[in-house]
Amino acid sequence: MKKYILFLLFLFPVLLFSQGNQQQSKEIQDIITFQRNLNKEYSDPKETPLRGDNFAAFKQHPFFPIDLKYRVTAEFTKTENPKPFDLPTSSGKTKSYQEFGKATFTLKGKSYTLNIYQSLDLMKTEEYKDYLFLPFRDETNNKETYGGGKYMDLKIPKGHTIILDFNTSYQPYCAYNAYDYNCPIVPDENKLPVEIRAGVMYENIYHH
Repeated sequence: MKKYILFLLFLFPVLLFSQGNQQQSKEIQDIITFQRNLNKEYSDPKETPLRGDNFAAFKQHPFFPIDLKYRVTAEFTKTENPKPFDLPTSSGKTKSYQEFGKATFTLKGKSYTLNIYQSLDLMKTEEYKDYLFLPFRDETNNKETYGGGKYMDLKIPKGHTIILDFNTSYQPYCAYNAYDYNCPIVPDENKLPVEIRAGVMYENIYHH
């Protein structure tokens, strides 16, 4: 009996460690899948925003090392009776959005809040009706990432929390091709006073 109890005491932490590794492995695998899909998109002449020499020279995106501390569970507060507004874009035009909610999270011991938006055009389509848009800026902009900030794609959450995985954040198309694309400008309220060293990095060759 004593041997059996000792065996269980030994086995229990092993099982917990194994389950934790499986969960971590799935989170990391999701990020790797995101990276592969993004590289595939930019390598496809039918989908890529790149053109000319930039497309010919493209092999893959530079990414920050995967770091799960930048995958946070945020408290989500839905915005009641949101009012449509025009979000300025890189071309000087505007696109229609509404604030869908706010995500509050802790990173490096400090609390931050980001606004999450919903496109009025996309919400009318079946494919993108649950699509949410999170543009943000941080202290890596104009250094390792595009000066105009980065984007993250989200889905409407079912509860009062939402996962923000900055490892899946990316540069807007106009960072690579300002001639053909019209990208929403990150609102001032979504500027983070912290470095988010996650997701796609930026090589400034695209504006040379």
